[in-house]
Amino acid sequence: MGGARWDQIQIVMKTGNNDGANCYMIQSKHYRWWRATNDDEEGTVERSNDDREASQQDFGFTYNGFRGVDMSLDGLAHITDNGLLMLVNNTNQQVSHALYPHPIHFKNSSTGKALSFSTTFVFAIGETKYGGPGMAFVIAPSREFPGALPSNYFGLFNMTNIGKPSNHVIAIELDCLQNKEFNDIDGNHVGIDINDLKSVQSATASYFSDKENQFVNLSLTSGQLLQLWVEYYGAENQLNVTLAPINIPKPTIPLLSLKIDLSEFIVDPMFVGFSSATYVLPVSYYVLGWSFETNGEARELTLSHLPKLPQTGHKMRHSLFIVVFSVIGATSVLTSIFILQFIVRRKKKFAEVLEDWELDYRPHRFKYKDLYIATKGFKDKELLGTRGFGRVYRSVLPTSKTEVAVKRVSHNSRQGEREFITEIISIGKLRHRSIVPLLGYCRRKEELLLVYDFMPNGSLDKLLFDQTTTKMILSWCQRFRIIKSMADALSYLHEEWKQVVVHRDLKSSNILLDKELNGRLGDFGLARLYDHGADPETTHVVGTFGYLAPELGRTGKANPSVDVTIEDFYPFAFGVCLLEIACGRRPIEPEASEECVALVDWVISCWCRGRILDTVDPKLGLNYDVEEMELVLKLGLLCSHSIPTKRPHMVEVLRYLKGEVPLPKLRLLGLQTGINDTDFVPSTGFGDVSTHSPYLRSPMSRSLSAAESLLSQGR
Repeated sequence: MGGARWDQIQIVMKTGNNDGANCYMIQSKHYRWWRATNDDEEGTVERSNDDREASQQDFGFTYNGFRGVDMSLDGLAHITDNGLLMLVNNTNQQVSHALYPHPIHFKNSSTGKALSFSTTFVFAIGETKYGGPGMAFVIAPSREFPGALPSNYFGLFNMTNIGKPSNHVIAIELDCLQNKEFNDIDGNHVGIDINDLKSVQSATASYFSDKENQFVNLSLTSGQLLQLWVEYYGAENQLNVTLAPINIPKPTIPLLSLKIDLSEFIVDPMFVGFSSATYVLPVSYYVLGWSFETNGEARELTLSHLPKLPQTGHKMRHSLFIVVFSVIGATSVLTSIFILQFIVRRKKKFAEVLEDWELDYRPHRFKYKDLYIATKGFKDKELLGTRGFGRVYRSVLPTSKTEVAVKRVSHNSRQGEREFITEIISIGKLRHRSIVPLLGYCRRKEELLLVYDFMPNGSLDKLLFDQTTTKMILSWCQRFRIIKSMADALSYLHEEWKQVVVHRDLKSSNILLDKELNGRLGDFGLARLYDHGADPETTHVVGTFGYLAPELGRTGKANPSVDVTIEDFYPFAFGVCLLEIACGRRPIEPEASEECVALVDWVISCWCRGRILDTVDPKLGLNYDVEEMELVLKLGLLCSHSIPTKRPHMVEVLRYLKGEVPLPKLRLLGLQTGINDTDFVPSTGFGDVSTHSPYLRSPMSRSLSAAESLLSQGR
């Protein structure tokens, strides 16, 4: 350090006890700060005057157990008698927060740059079949989270503030349930969240094994002790997250590694700790030890000093069985019983369950053993992709050698079993050439399997948008045939079957293509059945962003006060699909210019200028029928009309596409001074219109739909 002068800093106070963490208050005439450590040795700390400003922001603590530790606890969080930090119990729909009680400086006082920090903690999520929302390590500007919701919101956000930059919340989520609303990759992952629960980066729970030179999967809900490291390097703007079982040394390669400058998200000071919540199933989350450090590496936890997890009923029964087995294990009677049980278990390896509702569908039930063999044990190399709440595998049935697709429904998702039953009931008896046939299903313990006819050309969206995986370009003739087949399928579902089947998730990725490139409608997991002429009632809206009708996007529910039928709500998505197929563009293009972000709005804009054919997919060149193309584009606008009663029913759509009746003329209202029964709400000019976007959570200060000022003439 050259000629730098050193000041001696004396430890002036010690708190804590022998079986908890020891906390030291360290001070000199220049500064003071707190440190919590496991060391029982008093002494002195020395620091150069040259490091004086940096040391004002140095801070750290280490807790090998939480007995006697001062924590800010609310909700369900509490510290058990043996020093476990228990975040939740079996109480449903509650939140939990456990934070270090004092604010911590996270920014350099001179530069405003976020400081480096490091933390590690050992945790366990109680063994459970269905998991739970999960828990999160959190950095937040306050110890309070007003209005925070339980369940999938982790006790951090609510529906009003989620996603807002003003939150200044950074979280590392340990997520045990897949939530499509937040684009979760699965029901067993780790994610980096910034002001939102749509993770900036996420990965399935796993750790890198130096021995195997690959990532090894972990189950967050296995009940085993796991350790997580979170490290931010301020100079490099690098955030690393590493996970491993406690019997494995810290892996050399992190699970998540994100290049990000946290300075813009952090205010100073901040609080650190844990947040969690419960849903409707009993769960238990524990933190056994925690170490934190700014401007340095967090001290290692002393694993042998960590408190013990409570024994679950399962473990207690297991221990009792071991004792009994030891006492009578030598007897011939036990030996006979053991052999008999072994034989029974062997026979039940592929045993299945049967419930009352399945009696009508029993002829379509597959044996689990056959599907296990067909998918080669559900190996990843047979994986076709992820659809709805499950993974789809290419399979060949061992007896008939028929090629099928097997969907393994996720039992980590609370909607998984609901989707499984819905698909069986909704499409199990449907028979239509343009609907992917459900061949059968299988249930075995938590395994839920659906078997479909195999579609070798995948989904329509891949051929329209993803040229990296396929070089095939659909011709206009093929596209027009797909459009008519989808209209035929929806007309059958809405009008011709004994009940009305509302798909509720129509989109290009749910349109599958067989070997002749014929369109087949699939994925009925969100479908609903109604009697013809029935009131759809008020229901929570489901679907996909970009395909939701504007009347659903405004309130999140169908409006029972509007005199419309069930079918009125859903042709909107079909209209968007028509425009996707004709234009070769997704419904929303966030990177496009303002007027081109929403596909519907862009087509309207071009149509208003008399240049609707400018929207045709450039990959088609001039190889299309002009009359058919104009019909599809204009029909797409009519189906995506913002007023439900202006949209044609699917029977009418099919007649338009077959040329049996002419398409009604669309006309621009422009400036209006009055309203009649067929016109939209008048506007004061196209450029000044301000309406709600047809896309959920996307209000924009211009007309974002075919609504209220542009198109007239419905059915």
